[in-house]
Amino acid sequence: MKKKKILIVGLTGGIGSGKTSVLQLFINKGVPVYIADIEAKKIMTEDKTVVQKIIFTFGEESYVAGELNRPYLASKVFGNQKELDKLNAIVHPAVRQHFLQYVSEQNAAYLIYENAILFENDTALLCDYIITVTAPVETRIARVVARDATTAKQVKERMQHQWTDEEKMAKSDFVIYNLDWDDTMTQVEIIHNEIEKRIGESS
Repeated sequence: MKKKKILIVGLTGGIGSGKTSVLQLFINKGVPVYIADIEAKKIMTEDKTVVQKIIFTFGEESYVAGELNRPYLASKVFGNQKELDKLNAIVHPAVRQHFLQYVSEQNAAYLIYENAILFENDTALLCDYIITVTAPVETRIARVVARDATTAKQVKERMQHQWTDEEKMAKSDFVIYNLDWDDTMTQVEIIHNEIEKRIGESS
C-alpha cells in the first residue's frame, strides 16, 4: 500500500514575532515540527561534506576543536552578501535534503516546517500551506531587546534583512496575530482544525 503524502505547513515570521512560542502550541497537539535553523546548525557541525566545503571556502579557522567557529564565520559573512551567498549555497541544499528525508519518515497528517527566511530562500515552494506569525513592530522590537540584551537599533538592522510582515502575509494561507496569548492559542486551534478539515476533504 502506497504511503499517503504528508502535508507540509510552513511557519514563518519576522524576528520577535513569537514563532517559537506558537510552534510549541502545535507540538502540544502532537504535530511533528522541523526547525530549519536548529537543523542547519547541526548539519554545519555533523555533515562531513558540508564541513569540508565550509573549510575549503572560508578557511581552517571555521572550526575550533571540531566545533563551528560562529564568531569567525559571522565576521566573514556579516554585511558581505557575496560571502553570505557562498555559505547559503553550501548549507541550504543540505538542509533541504535533510528535511525531505525527515518528511519521508513521518506518519502524521501534516507537519510544521519552521523557517524564519521561508520566503527569502525559496523554501516556501516546498510547502502546501504557509502560516505567518506577526505582531506590531514595536512589540517585536521590545521582545528581542528583552530576550537578547541587544538594542532597538540593532534589532531594526536585523529586520531590514528579512521580508516585511506585510510581504509575508500577502503570500500566506493563514496569519496568526501574536499579541494576546489566549487569543493566539485560539487562533492556533482554529488553524489546526481547518488544516485537518482540508486534509479530510481531500482524502
